[in-house]
Amino acid sequence: MAPQRPAGSPLDKAGLGVKLLGVSVLAGILVAGMALPAVGTLGLTAKDAADSLGNLPDDLKRPPLSQASYIYDNKGNEIAKVFDRDRTVLTKDQMAPIIRQAQVDIEDNRFFEHGAVDVKGILRAIGKNAESGSASQGASTLTQQYVKNVFVEQAGDDTAAVQEAQRKTLGRKIQELKYAIKLEQDLSKDEILTNYLNITFYGHQAYGIEAAANRYFSKSAKDLSIPEAAMLAGLVQNPTAYDPVLHPKAAQTRRDTVINKLLEYKHITPQQAKDALAAPLGIQYHEPLNGCITAKNGMGFFCDYVRHVVKLDPVFGKSAADRQKLWSQGGLKIYTTIDPDKQAAAYSAVTKRVFPTDDVSAAMTMVKPGSGEILAMAQTRPYGLDAKQHQTVLNLNVDLAMGGGSGFAPGSTFKPILAAAALENGTPITQTYPAPQKMDYPKMSTCNGTWNEKGVPVENESKSEVGPFSMNEAMAKSVNTYFVQMAQDVGLCPMKQMINKVGIKNLASGAAIKEVPSSVLGTLEVSPMKMAGVYATFAARGLHCDPIAISSVVAADNKKLDVPQANCTQAMSQSTADGVNTLLKTVTEKGTAANIKLDGREFAGKTGTTDNRYAAWFDGYTPDLATAVWLGGPSGNVSMRDIRIGGHYRDQVYGADGPGPIWADAMNDVVDGTPKSTFTLVDIPVPTPTPDPNASPTDTPSTPSNDNANNAGGLIGGGFTLPPGFIGGANGGPSTPPTGKPTKPGHH
Repeated sequence: MAPQRPAGSPLDKAGLGVKLLGVSVLAGILVAGMALPAVGTLGLTAKDAADSLGNLPDDLKRPPLSQASYIYDNKGNEIAKVFDRDRTVLTKDQMAPIIRQAQVDIEDNRFFEHGAVDVKGILRAIGKNAESGSASQGASTLTQQYVKNVFVEQAGDDTAAVQEAQRKTLGRKIQELKYAIKLEQDLSKDEILTNYLNITFYGHQAYGIEAAANRYFSKSAKDLSIPEAAMLAGLVQNPTAYDPVLHPKAAQTRRDTVINKLLEYKHITPQQAKDALAAPLGIQYHEPLNGCITAKNGMGFFCDYVRHVVKLDPVFGKSAADRQKLWSQGGLKIYTTIDPDKQAAAYSAVTKRVFPTDDVSAAMTMVKPGSGEILAMAQTRPYGLDAKQHQTVLNLNVDLAMGGGSGFAPGSTFKPILAAAALENGTPITQTYPAPQKMDYPKMSTCNGTWNEKGVPVENESKSEVGPFSMNEAMAKSVNTYFVQMAQDVGLCPMKQMINKVGIKNLASGAAIKEVPSSVLGTLEVSPMKMAGVYATFAARGLHCDPIAISSVVAADNKKLDVPQANCTQAMSQSTADGVNTLLKTVTEKGTAANIKLDGREFAGKTGTTDNRYAAWFDGYTPDLATAVWLGGPSGNVSMRDIRIGGHYRDQVYGADGPGPIWADAMNDVVDGTPKSTFTLVDIPVPTPTPDPNASPTDTPSTPSNDNANNAGGLIGGGFTLPPGFIGGANGGPSTPPTGKPTKPGHH
């Protein structure tokens, strides 16, 4: 409807009529051009008119309206509704007939009688506007209004384009008339009305009648009553002035006008009108909930990860602009891999053991071996923008490009990758090394030469950790010098290649992986999701699958879109993976993770704790599920010594007693009642111990401070004996980007 404007002089008043008359004449010409064989006026022929009208853009018939997208878990439950514009496109049958009739009666009551141009309406408007001295009454048909709305929709958030689409010029009016005439040829009245109700803005971020019904009455458009439909139909003229939330009296007056129109045109009975006029507005306002912030059970971070996948993966569009358009256009149904039960267990574990108010946070990712499906992604602090509520949108589980940070040093959880590279390149699983308590980093080969640290020392966690050690014992105790000597034999190039094969193509920051000696002790900063993918590779007997979050996507036109694939490849031989699984099963039975228990079933894993206790890890798995847990300061610089975590004081944190119990809480919950799968293990010959002739029968080995303070000794897979309360060696340096020089290793 045209806005009020002052009249001016009598000539101005006459001018208003002349302008509208001019438009009506032009409309008549256009109509004649459609109906007659030839039209000589203004040099137009029937062919000219037909050619002009034949240029109608297809988008006017079925405009790709921006609407909400929905993200679902793997059981079909809604995770979140995300939108640039809150709109759900409906069919005619999904709308209550009363809202369709009310919109027509108040906007264009002769809509079903006239063509694209209502000549009678134009003449009536000319008379009334000339009489009143203002342009108080417009003559646009509902079809013309729809055309204008399409132009505004196409302008999107471009302010200049929106203003251009709304400019009231003779040229634009003629353009709207031309398109309206063509539309009425190509679409039925019902189709035009349905499109109009889907595109129209109703205020409070509600685009289309479905969003409006939900916003103001918390119901679907198919369930609207007479007074509710009348209120919404009346909003269209001026959503601000008739806002029922801010201006309820104005809204009710406008609503009553619509009800009276319905009665006037005999579309409701006098009794229905009386009841509707007596009814209160009945507003049940539903705040627009947009985006991942609305997700439950801590799924906001996973939801945000899905958003990044759609916007970054080329499968959703060749260019960034194409992918952004797909996301902004919306109307997508995105079905994901997340398992709501596993997600609930993960979220409970990371929030029960660590509080959002703590200086540190925990993050956990679960990945299904053999498929790469991400089944859970949780962290301690809630998803959101309010720092006072300890909220964050930084996803600690993923790489920087996917909404995360620069990652964290994984510590000794990286040692199994070196072991896999060694076994794959022919090193026997019985390999022993002298592994002194302390040594200098030796010269190591790289893909393009050698690396020589020249006197940089590396040492084991405990003074009592002096070799020789076998691979099984060194993995269980996490002996630093053993793995440094292994890296010298194997070389940094095969390790880098294995790092790539198990899914780590770059650091979490996006930087390239460097071949540095300290990398064997876990100084390269990575994300929990990538580490879950690594251990899922071991669990799947060497089959690596890229972690995937999306199982299928259905577009607004109900067509299925391609989605990212897991690209499963054999990263190592099955026998190599079986060897690694045997080593890591020993870690959980007799090694640093022996205090972590899982429902009486087989599992394998590795602890890791970095220097200065900046980060602690436990990456563990069954043959069916791999879970990585990280614990530390989100910015990577909180030393976990003399610290309270989850309401309990800790003098220092290790992988086994920090993230380990978090892992156990979640995993025990999710494996309960599931079949007990077993690993395919390899036979590791029992080494023959060499007795110390100087040892007294009553001597008891010293008990170092360790990651497994409650571990009772016993035989580790290979048959050697551990002292009560033992803990093994160390792992990588602080969570700062590697400089090329190894840092002092920390603990496991």
